[in-house]
Amino acid sequence: MLNVSIVLYHTDIQEVKILVDVLRSCPHVNTIFLIDNSETRNQEFETLSVTHLFNGKNLGYGAGHNIAIRQTLTDQIPYHLVVNSDISFQPESIGQLIDFMENNKDIGSLMPKIFYPDGKIQYLCKLIPTPLDLFGRRFLPRKWMQKRVEHFELRQFGYDKTMDVPYLSGCFMLLRSEALQKVGLFDERFFMYPEDIDLTRRIREHYRTVFYPKVSVIHNHAQGSYKDKKLLWIHIINLIKYFNKWGWWCDKKRKQINKETINQFK
Repeated sequence: MLNVSIVLYHTDIQEVKILVDVLRSCPHVNTIFLIDNSETRNQEFETLSVTHLFNGKNLGYGAGHNIAIRQTLTDQIPYHLVVNSDISFQPESIGQLIDFMENNKDIGSLMPKIFYPDGKIQYLCKLIPTPLDLFGRRFLPRKWMQKRVEHFELRQFGYDKTMDVPYLSGCFMLLRSEALQKVGLFDERFFMYPEDIDLTRRIREHYRTVFYPKVSVIHNHAQGSYKDKKLLWIHIINLIKYFNKWGWWCDKKRKQINKETINQFK
């Protein structure tokens, strides 16, 4: 059994309804939380078969999901799915992922294979980033960064086998509640963007964090910070907070974790 949380911010009702309908057809799903960070209430969300929590202000991505995760832990639901509203998948996918985690009790976080709507792979399995990995790929010429980005995104391993990955995308995170009880929830200092890096890294200290390509989903990835200067500024500020927490250039654990990730294929 699992609970699901979807954070909204003036999100299209039809996009959410499609996802809710799929989730409701999954027998493993208990409660679906719509955490609404919009400034104005959309009454239509309350007609869906969900628990709609309207905040009236934008609390941030991680802080929004934490509201639902706390309830999951209180109710002792064994799994929690953090998912974006622009994700689509087959209903049986949830059961397949839970079965895999049930058979591998050492996994704390699981991410399926993720495609764009046109069928191309989204390279969302990543090493723990250095400042150059994140700022360089955003601001330096692509030809300067291409090889480094491909290494950072573990492209050399083909995305065709199960991998232990230290940084999994927050667009679809199947989380073991026991792991969240041990390491804590999303760090609410991060308003948006690096909260998935931080949480995956903390879970990895005690559990496996795994990419599982036998199940796939489709993600209509918007990459908002590439199109909106306000989102870009939010992205930069929160990356600064992330590196202030974990270390900029002096981060011995990062080097060790990344080495272990690469070595699993040798």
